[in-house]
Order: sequence, then structure tokens, then C-alpha cells
Amino acid sequence: MPEVIETTVYTFEELDERAKDRARDWYRQASVHDDWHEFVFEDFERICEILGVDLATRPVRLFGGGTRAKPCIWFSGFASQGDGACFEGRYSYRKGASRAIRDYAPTDQRLAAIADELQRNQRKNLYALEARVTHRGRYYHEHSMEIAVERNSDQYQPPTADAEEAVAEALRDLARWLYRQLEKEYDHQMSNEVVDEGIIVNGYTFTEAGGRFG
Repeated sequence: MPEVIETTVYTFEELDERAKDRARDWYRQASVHDDWHEFVFEDFERICEILGVDLATRPVRLFGGGTRAKPCIWFSGFASQGDGACFEGRYSYRKGASRAIRDYAPTDQRLAAIADELQRNQRKNLYALEARVTHRGRYYHEHSMEIAVERNSDQYQPPTADAEEAVAEALRDLARWLYRQLEKEYDHQMSNEVVDEGIIVNGYTFTEAGGRFG
């Protein structure tokens, strides 16, 4: 015979602090989607375009059939040794990159420094430096990128001293920058303020101990 059980439920604002923490934990696990980082990726794609990095792409199957090209950007995070971000593609000189990156991100000194370092080495090599960036291994961080730098010259001139190392380090610094942006975005989305707002807007209810009801 069916039995009716009555349960008192509470809105998030009615919970005590311990119960709120439990409710937040539930929401964080339930609300993290695979595409939470897409805005950061889109911003990174634009920054790469400005700096002269042509990101490689890979085909990704769509739910409705067919495929689309997705940039080769990867990351892992955010609390384990070996966490980081990396990318694949080709780098070449982009005229006016230092000015353009400052127009796009006027307060980001790290990006400006990366653009300046790339431009400085291009100038010393008659703007003929190119780099191929590939990923190797099973980890995703700046040192998992294999970077081959060469000078595109009819006379087969090698890059100037330290240019290969400087360009490679600048591209790795770009990967470090990406990881920091991903970490900031994740921390923002998981912050109490954003989580509380999401719970309240969706009208979720809980048991007295903070367990999700329904």
C-alpha cells in the first residue's frame, strides 16, 4: 500500500551555513559543463590571430552528424602536478602585433610583453622567423609543446643567437597565460557568490541538512 511521507524543504536562504556549504557542493558538481571554458578559448583564438599564431584544428563529430573543425587547445587543472595548458599550430610574423594586442587587451601587461618579445626577435631576423608547435606526451602544459623555430631565408641563414630559445619561451609563456585565464574563470564560476546566485535563480530546494530535494 502506498505510503505518504511528508518532508519539510527549505530554500537556500533558509539554510544554516553548514547546510549551505553542502548545497553549494551539490551545485558545483551538478552545474559544471564541458563547455564552461569556451569563452576563454574564443578569447585565446583571437589573441593568437593577433600575435601571428595559426592554431591547428582537428575534426570533432557533432551530435546531429557531420564534423566541425576545433582548435587544438588542451588543458588540465587545477590542483595536480603537471596541470597546465598547451596548443598546436604555426607562428609567423604579424605586422603591428604589439600595437594590436594593446588595443585588444590594454591592461594586460603579460600579453604585451609576449608580443614585444616576438616582435623584437622578428626584427633581428628580418621578420622571417617561423615556428611549428606540436603537442607530445600525455600531459597538457607548456613544456608538453615541442617547438621548432626556423628562419625562412633564401640564403638558408640560421636564426640569430638565442632567437630560437626566445621565441619558444614566448610561445610557452602564451600557454601559461591561457592556463591562468582558465583558472581565473573556473574559480569565478565556482565562487560562493556565483554558485549562490545560480541556486537562488533556479529555485532549488533542500532538506534541512542541505541535501538536494527532488
